[in-house]
Amino acid sequence: MAERRHFIRILYRTPAKIKQAQEEWSAEVCDLSLQGILLTCPPGWNPGHDKYYAVSFCLHDCDVELNMETQLVSQDDDYLRMQIHHIDIESASHLKRLVELNVGTDELLHRELEQLADLEKHLNE
Repeated sequence: MAERRHFIRILYRTPAKIKQAQEEWSAEVCDLSLQGILLTCPPGWNPGHDKYYAVSFCLHDCDVELNMETQLVSQDDDYLRMQIHHIDIESASHLKRLVELNVGTDELLHRELEQLADLEKHLNE
């Protein structure tokens, strides 16, 4: 299968909450990027017909919580692959900083941000 990812994914393990309507599940973040997140499939996972979910998790060693609205892209018995549909500015800033600390160079980070801006532009056309 051809690789379709446009963004560098960073490994990041932390507990997460997934919410949809009145349902809530506990999962674990496996990796993330500026555009998406990979989560473990929670026990008792029984998604509704709506593909949109609220995902939240805290950064390690602090009380900063990232909140994002996501869309389920695919799932299997072990993992949920979600695209970030909307993220508040504070969470986006923390996510950008987390990626920045893990990509290694300013050049890679700027390329990631340019790809995100290009993707947003194409989605809004």
